[in-house]
Amino acid sequence: MELKNAMAGTLESGDILIQIAPSDVDGLHIELDSTVAYQFGEQIYQFGEQIKKVITNTLQELGINKANVKATDKGALDCTIKARVTAAAVRSTGVDVWA
Repeated sequence: MELKNAMAGTLESGDILIQIAPSDVDGLHIELDSTVAYQFGEQIYQFGEQIKKVITNTLQELGINKANVKATDKGALDCTIKARVTAAAVRSTGVDVWA
């Protein structure tokens, strides 16, 4: 599936900014920056892995298996992450999954 650069979300508290870009390498490459994760101390690894899992699962459900993704989290819930990833994917591919 051909991708173009796209984004969805904001940097407001409780949200997440998702940026999707084409990749020359197979697989999903996710760069995560979460200022909220640092509040969880030892749980930071698990917190970050959950965000990456939601991003990965959502993209794979949409048929995207090759992309660079940058996620800037400000405390988004899983449902918000999924919505933002879906919106960015629709913008990136031009395929409307809601139609």
